[in-house]
Amino acid sequence: MSGSGTTADDDPPLQTAVWRLRSRACWTDAAALLEPHAVADPAAALQRTSPLTERCLYTGKGWTDAEDALRTAEALARSDTERGAAACERGYLAYASTLLGTRDRADEASVALSRAAALLAPSAPGRPLLDFRRGLIAQNIADSPQSARAAYRRAHAGATAQGDELLLSFTWRHLASLALREGELAEARHGFAESLRIREELGYLVGTAPALISLADAEPEPEAARLRAEAGRLFRLLGGVPTWLAPRLEPPAPETAEAN
Repeated sequence: MSGSGTTADDDPPLQTAVWRLRSRACWTDAAALLEPHAVADPAAALQRTSPLTERCLYTGKGWTDAEDALRTAEALARSDTERGAAACERGYLAYASTLLGTRDRADEASVALSRAAALLAPSAPGRPLLDFRRGLIAQNIADSPQSARAAYRRAHAGATAQGDELLLSFTWRHLASLALREGELAEARHGFAESLRIREELGYLVGTAPALISLADAEPEPEAARLRAEAGRLFRLLGGVPTWLAPRLEPPAPETAEAN
Protein backbone atom coordinates (compact mmCIF):
# COMPACT_ATOMS: atom_id res chain seq x y z
CA MET A 1 0.00 0.00 0.00
CA SER A 2 1.36 3.40 -0.91
CA GLY A 3 1.39 6.34 1.44
CA SER A 4 -1.96 7.46 0.11
CA GLY A 5 -3.66 4.13 -0.14
CA THR A 6 -3.25 2.13 -3.33
CA THR A 7 -2.58 -1.59 -3.25
CA ALA A 8 -0.30 -3.82 -5.28
CA ASP A 9 -0.52 -7.55 -6.01
CA ASP A 10 2.12 -8.37 -3.39
CA ASP A 11 0.58 -6.32 -0.57
CA PRO A 12 0.04 -8.16 2.74
CA PRO A 13 -3.55 -9.32 3.39
CA LEU A 14 -4.04 -6.68 6.11
CA GLN A 15 -3.16 -3.84 3.75
CA THR A 16 -5.43 -5.23 1.05
CA ALA A 17 -8.32 -5.51 3.51
CA VAL A 18 -7.77 -1.98 4.78
CA TRP A 19 -7.75 -0.62 1.22
CA ARG A 20 -10.95 -2.45 0.26
CA LEU A 21 -12.79 -1.14 3.30
CA ARG A 22 -11.53 2.41 2.82
CA SER A 23 -12.44 2.43 -0.87
CA ARG A 24 -16.03 1.45 0.01
CA ALA A 25 -16.43 4.19 2.63
CA CYS A 26 -16.01 1.76 5.56
CA TRP A 27 -13.47 4.04 7.22
CA THR A 28 -14.06 3.06 10.84
CA ASP A 29 -13.77 -0.63 9.95
CA ALA A 30 -10.49 0.04 8.15
CA ALA A 31 -9.17 1.92 11.18
CA ALA A 32 -10.27 -0.89 13.49
CA LEU A 33 -8.16 -3.41 11.55
CA LEU A 34 -5.11 -1.22 12.11
CA GLU A 35 -5.81 -0.41 15.76
CA PRO A 36 -3.92 -3.37 17.33
CA HIS A 37 -0.81 -2.45 15.34
CA ALA A 38 -1.15 1.28 15.98
CA VAL A 39 -0.52 0.99 19.71
CA ALA A 40 3.27 0.85 19.32
CA ASP A 41 4.08 1.03 15.59
CA PRO A 42 4.51 4.63 14.33
CA ALA A 43 3.81 3.67 10.71
CA ALA A 44 0.60 1.82 11.61
CA ALA A 45 -0.52 4.63 13.89
CA LEU A 46 -0.03 7.16 11.12
CA GLN A 47 -1.75 4.94 8.56
CA ARG A 48 -4.73 4.58 10.89
CA THR A 49 -5.32 8.33 10.79
CA SER A 50 -5.80 8.33 7.01
CA PRO A 51 -9.21 6.60 6.78
CA LEU A 52 -10.47 8.50 9.81
CA THR A 53 -9.46 11.86 8.32
CA GLU A 54 -10.98 10.85 4.99
CA ARG A 55 -14.20 10.02 6.83
CA CYS A 56 -14.24 13.58 8.20
CA LEU A 57 -13.71 15.06 4.74
CA TYR A 58 -16.35 12.89 3.07
CA THR A 59 -19.03 12.99 5.80
CA GLY A 60 -18.26 15.95 8.07
CA LYS A 61 -18.32 13.54 11.04
CA GLY A 62 -15.82 11.69 13.21
CA TRP A 63 -13.54 14.59 14.09
CA THR A 64 -12.82 13.35 17.62
CA ASP A 65 -11.79 9.89 16.42
CA ALA A 66 -9.46 11.41 13.82
CA GLU A 67 -7.91 13.79 16.35
CA ASP A 68 -7.32 10.97 18.85
CA ALA A 69 -5.68 8.79 16.21
CA LEU A 70 -3.51 11.67 15.05
CA ARG A 71 -2.34 12.46 18.58
CA THR A 72 -1.30 8.83 18.98
CA ALA A 73 0.67 8.99 15.72
CA GLU A 74 2.33 12.23 16.78
CA ALA A 75 3.29 10.76 20.16
CA LEU A 76 4.86 7.65 18.59
CA ALA A 77 6.82 9.51 15.89
CA ARG A 78 10.55 9.37 16.49
CA SER A 79 12.40 10.24 13.28
CA ASP A 80 12.13 13.42 11.23
CA THR A 81 10.39 11.44 8.51
CA GLU A 82 7.76 10.15 10.96
CA ARG A 83 7.29 13.57 12.53
CA GLY A 84 7.02 15.16 9.09
CA ALA A 85 4.41 12.65 7.96
CA ALA A 86 2.40 13.25 11.15
CA ALA A 87 2.59 17.01 10.59
CA CYS A 88 1.32 16.46 7.04
CA GLU A 89 -1.70 14.59 8.46
CA ARG A 90 -2.23 17.35 11.03
CA GLY A 91 -2.32 19.92 8.25
CA TYR A 92 -4.74 17.85 6.18
CA LEU A 93 -7.18 17.37 9.07
CA ALA A 94 -7.10 21.11 9.79
CA TYR A 95 -7.66 21.79 6.09
CA ALA A 96 -10.70 19.47 6.03
CA SER A 97 -12.19 21.25 9.06
CA THR A 98 -11.70 24.63 7.39
CA LEU A 99 -13.00 23.53 4.00
CA LEU A 100 -16.22 22.10 5.43
CA GLY A 101 -16.79 25.08 7.69
CA THR A 102 -16.66 22.97 10.83
CA ARG A 103 -14.01 25.21 12.35
CA ASP A 104 -11.59 27.69 10.81
CA ARG A 105 -8.18 26.06 11.21
CA ALA A 106 -6.51 27.54 8.12
CA ASP A 107 -3.55 28.91 10.08
CA GLU A 108 -3.02 25.56 11.77
CA ALA A 109 -3.13 23.80 8.41
CA SER A 110 -0.53 26.10 6.87
CA VAL A 111 1.80 25.89 9.87
CA ALA A 112 1.57 22.10 10.03
CA LEU A 113 2.28 21.65 6.32
CA SER A 114 5.21 24.07 6.54
CA ARG A 115 6.59 22.03 9.43
CA ALA A 116 6.18 18.88 7.37
CA ALA A 117 8.09 20.50 4.51
CA ALA A 118 10.95 21.31 6.87
CA LEU A 119 11.11 17.76 8.21
CA LEU A 120 10.61 15.70 5.04
CA ALA A 121 13.57 15.41 2.70
CA PRO A 122 12.91 16.24 -0.98
CA SER A 123 13.28 12.53 -1.81
CA ALA A 124 11.10 11.28 1.06
CA PRO A 125 8.21 8.99 0.04
CA GLY A 126 5.70 11.36 1.66
CA ARG A 127 6.86 14.44 -0.22
CA PRO A 128 4.45 14.15 -3.23
CA LEU A 129 1.47 13.84 -0.87
CA LEU A 130 2.69 16.90 1.04
CA ASP A 131 3.04 18.87 -2.20
CA PHE A 132 -0.50 17.92 -3.16
CA ARG A 133 -1.92 19.03 0.17
CA ARG A 134 -0.07 22.33 -0.05
CA GLY A 135 -1.72 22.74 -3.42
CA LEU A 136 -5.13 22.22 -1.81
CA ILE A 137 -4.42 25.01 0.66
CA ALA A 138 -3.30 27.32 -2.15
CA GLN A 139 -6.33 26.57 -4.33
CA ASN A 140 -9.19 26.31 -1.85
CA ILE A 141 -8.15 28.51 1.05
CA ALA A 142 -5.57 31.01 -0.21
CA ASP A 143 -7.23 31.30 -3.66
CA SER A 144 -3.85 31.24 -5.38
CA PRO A 145 -4.27 29.10 -8.52
CA GLN A 146 -0.70 29.69 -9.72
CA SER A 147 0.79 28.40 -6.47
CA ALA A 148 -1.68 25.52 -6.48
CA ARG A 149 -0.72 24.52 -10.02
CA ALA A 150 2.98 24.51 -9.17
CA ALA A 151 2.36 22.36 -6.10
CA TYR A 152 0.11 19.94 -8.00
CA ARG A 153 2.71 19.55 -10.73
CA ARG A 154 5.40 18.70 -8.20
CA ALA A 155 3.04 16.21 -6.60
CA HIS A 156 2.15 14.75 -9.99
CA ALA A 157 5.79 14.27 -10.93
CA GLY A 158 6.57 12.69 -7.57
CA ALA A 159 3.54 10.38 -7.70
CA THR A 160 4.54 9.30 -11.21
CA ALA A 161 8.08 8.52 -10.06
CA GLN A 162 6.79 6.53 -7.08
CA GLY A 163 4.02 4.76 -8.96
CA ASP A 164 1.36 6.14 -6.61
CA GLU A 165 -1.71 5.70 -8.76
CA LEU A 166 -4.23 6.93 -6.21
CA LEU A 167 -2.36 10.19 -5.69
CA LEU A 168 -2.13 10.57 -9.46
CA SER A 169 -5.92 10.36 -9.65
CA PHE A 170 -6.06 13.36 -7.33
CA THR A 171 -3.38 15.41 -9.07
CA TRP A 172 -4.98 14.79 -12.47
CA ARG A 173 -8.36 15.92 -11.12
CA HIS A 174 -7.12 19.08 -9.45
CA LEU A 175 -4.90 20.15 -12.33
CA ALA A 176 -7.94 19.64 -14.56
CA SER A 177 -10.08 21.78 -12.26
CA LEU A 178 -7.61 24.66 -12.69
CA ALA A 179 -7.65 24.15 -16.45
CA LEU A 180 -11.46 24.23 -16.46
CA ARG A 181 -11.40 27.43 -14.42
CA GLU A 182 -9.29 29.00 -17.18
CA GLY A 183 -11.52 27.75 -19.97
CA GLU A 184 -9.10 25.08 -21.22
CA LEU A 185 -11.77 22.49 -21.93
CA ALA A 186 -9.66 19.92 -23.77
CA GLU A 187 -7.01 19.89 -21.04
CA ALA A 188 -9.65 19.70 -18.34
CA ARG A 189 -11.49 16.87 -20.07
CA HIS A 190 -8.27 14.88 -20.42
CA GLY A 191 -7.31 15.33 -16.77
CA PHE A 192 -10.75 14.46 -15.44
CA ALA A 193 -10.92 11.38 -17.70
CA GLU A 194 -7.52 10.17 -16.46
CA SER A 195 -8.61 10.64 -12.84
CA LEU A 196 -11.79 8.66 -13.44
CA ARG A 197 -9.94 5.91 -15.31
CA ILE A 198 -7.45 5.41 -12.48
CA ARG A 199 -10.12 5.35 -9.78
CA GLU A 200 -12.19 2.81 -11.67
CA GLU A 201 -9.12 0.61 -12.23
CA LEU A 202 -8.16 0.81 -8.55
CA GLY A 203 -11.69 0.14 -7.36
CA TYR A 204 -11.71 3.41 -5.40
CA LEU A 205 -15.48 3.43 -5.28
CA VAL A 206 -15.94 6.29 -2.82
CA GLY A 207 -13.90 8.58 -5.05
CA THR A 208 -15.54 7.60 -8.32
CA ALA A 209 -18.72 9.70 -8.02
CA PRO A 210 -16.74 12.95 -7.53
CA ALA A 211 -14.60 12.03 -10.53
CA LEU A 212 -17.72 11.44 -12.65
CA ILE A 213 -19.18 14.81 -11.64
CA SER A 214 -15.92 16.58 -12.44
CA LEU A 215 -15.78 15.03 -15.91
CA ALA A 216 -19.44 15.94 -16.47
CA ASP A 217 -18.52 19.60 -15.92
CA ALA A 218 -16.21 19.42 -18.95
CA GLU A 219 -18.43 17.34 -21.25
CA PRO A 220 -21.33 18.49 -23.46
CA GLU A 221 -24.81 17.05 -23.20
CA PRO A 222 -26.05 14.32 -23.32
CA GLU A 223 -22.76 12.78 -22.09
CA ALA A 224 -22.73 15.12 -19.09
CA ALA A 225 -26.19 13.95 -18.05
CA ARG A 226 -25.14 10.30 -18.33
CA LEU A 227 -22.09 10.92 -16.13
CA ARG A 228 -24.17 12.75 -13.52
CA ALA A 229 -26.71 9.92 -13.47
CA GLU A 230 -23.95 7.36 -12.89
CA ALA A 231 -22.51 9.52 -10.12
CA GLY A 232 -25.92 9.66 -8.49
CA ARG A 233 -26.22 5.88 -8.61
CA LEU A 234 -22.87 5.44 -6.85
CA PHE A 235 -23.69 8.17 -4.35
CA ARG A 236 -26.88 6.37 -3.30
CA LEU A 237 -25.13 2.98 -3.31
CA LEU A 238 -22.65 4.27 -0.72
CA GLY A 239 -25.36 5.75 1.48
CA GLY A 240 -24.97 9.39 0.46
CA VAL A 241 -21.23 10.00 0.56
CA PRO A 242 -19.43 12.23 -0.08
CA THR A 243 -22.11 14.36 1.60
CA TRP A 244 -20.90 17.54 -0.12
CA LEU A 245 -21.79 16.01 -3.49
CA ALA A 246 -25.52 15.95 -2.72
CA PRO A 247 -26.31 19.46 -4.07
CA ARG A 248 -24.81 18.46 -7.43
CA LEU A 249 -27.03 15.42 -7.86
CA GLU A 250 -30.67 15.34 -8.82
CA PRO A 251 -32.92 12.79 -7.05
CA PRO A 252 -33.82 9.73 -9.14
CA ALA A 253 -37.11 9.58 -10.96
CA PRO A 254 -39.93 7.94 -8.91
CA GLU A 255 -39.98 4.81 -11.05
CA THR A 256 -36.20 4.40 -10.59
CA ALA A 257 -36.45 4.82 -6.83
CA GLU A 258 -39.24 2.21 -6.65
CA ALA A 259 -37.21 -0.22 -8.75
CA ASN A 260 -34.28 0.10 -6.33
